[in-house]
Amino acid sequence: MTEGEIPIKVQRFDPTADKLPYWQTFNVKLKPGMTVLDALFEVLNHQDGTLGFRFCCRAGVCGSCAMVIGGKTRLACETQMSQFMGKGDLMISPLPHQKVVKDLAVDYTHFFDRIKKVKPYLVGKEPYPEKEFIQLPKERTPINEPIDCILCGSCTSACTMAWTNSDYLGPAALMKSYRFLVDTRDSIPEQRMDIVESESGVWRCHTQFNCVEVCPKKLNPTEAIQRMKIKAVKRKLFGKRALKK
Repeated sequence: MTEGEIPIKVQRFDPTADKLPYWQTFNVKLKPGMTVLDALFEVLNHQDGTLGFRFCCRAGVCGSCAMVIGGKTRLACETQMSQFMGKGDLMISPLPHQKVVKDLAVDYTHFFDRIKKVKPYLVGKEPYPEKEFIQLPKERTPINEPIDCILCGSCTSACTMAWTNSDYLGPAALMKSYRFLVDTRDSIPEQRMDIVESESGVWRCHTQFNCVEVCPKKLNPTEAIQRMKIKAVKRKLFGKRALKK
């Protein structure tokens, strides 16, 4: 290793060829503004063309490059390499408790299956307007935070209940459900509550805040889940009128 280089230790695993994961070290020369994603491309293009990882937007919007970097779940495209200079080997591994496709890329199939179960789309109220559903600023406020979820999977990967119960919807799916449940333009709050109140819904959350700690957008899925628990209790007590927006 020469001056200005950072050693990165990447967890490698090809399920078609390897029995167990292993670590491989690469030395990457630090450049101004270099991100971890840039460093991985440096390895891919100049040191080992077999390295596998997922990326897309490079702007912290798509969530594709979520992985464990330096012991914390982060987005590779937003994480600066300079902060790890002089701190020894930089450990990089895939999201935990997920099936590995190759190296740092994990299988998102089950994650998105969970998302689909909560009907992650707006069902507008009839009659439909000619242009758009009008929403006042105060009506928009409740969805200001949950609408920023980029579906990176970090929260579900960190959730202990999602590790041990594959049927549990998980924090990402539940927060997505909350996003539409509190949207004044949506017409199916009863259906949404039926889903989140099910055996695999909000009552499986143990309020450990793991999801909050790892969210790259600083969102609070735990709070959204607790708010839905409150709605569930009110619905039992007061019926449909408890869900009026």
